[in-house]
Amino acid sequence: MINTILKDKSTKLFISICAFFVANALIAECIGGKIFSLEKLLGVNPVNFTLFGQTGLSFNLTCGVLLWPLEFVITDIVNEFYGPSAVKRISYTAVVLISYAFVMFYGAMNIPPADFWITSNTEGGISNMQLAFSGIFGQGMWIILGSLTAFLVSQIVDVIVFHRIKKATGEKWIWLRATGSTMVSQLVDSFVVLFIAFKLGKGWSWQLVVAICLMNYLYKFTMAVILTPVIYIVDGRIEKYLGADVTRKMKRSAMGKDEEPFINIPAAG
Repeated sequence: MINTILKDKSTKLFISICAFFVANALIAECIGGKIFSLEKLLGVNPVNFTLFGQTGLSFNLTCGVLLWPLEFVITDIVNEFYGPSAVKRISYTAVVLISYAFVMFYGAMNIPPADFWITSNTEGGISNMQLAFSGIFGQGMWIILGSLTAFLVSQIVDVIVFHRIKKATGEKWIWLRATGSTMVSQLVDSFVVLFIAFKLGKGWSWQLVVAICLMNYLYKFTMAVILTPVIYIVDGRIEKYLGADVTRKMKRSAMGKDEEPFINIPAAG
């Protein structure tokens, strides 16, 4: 039984995609506690925008945003080949496993540390390893709740928008449904995480939440456009791996269409 499953290329591909999707999401959550300056990374001066009365706005982003665009690329690929049910399956799996990871992080933070370990890295400039460990893994509950909720809601929005565009356009214009669904879902993601984590959790003003949301979304919007060619590259590699006939059947099945036989109609006369 297991050998039969593992010999099926589409099944092996889905397992691999699911594993990468979950791992990528978990890594993004783990590194999301660090804030970096996009302008410094690019070697330019801070933009210092003013939006809704909020001054000095720059592209100070969490390191998690470096990986999240890949999640939406994967979502679009799974949508294209396996359908919305598969996207929901990997999304729920990711949320459950990330939640499990945070429970383990908090458990590890509260285990009494060995005395020698606390000062074991003073040469590296860390005077208290317990505080450093807790600072890295101890994200606030509002941030965790906001991040997971935003991820799940945006994934569902991505699925809905993707398939509505696909039903309207058919098999053509992959770029439209992939980029369009990502742009909508990323806007939802940006707003929901800030609303829960900082409006509800920290009491930020609406002006500040919306201003930072738009700054984050501008980055995500740009990345969605830049990564559009990746959809075509991956689509082509998958078709080469699975074969044109299997690929066509999977895409039709993902759209909820029954496979139709090829019919050759002779020309009149």
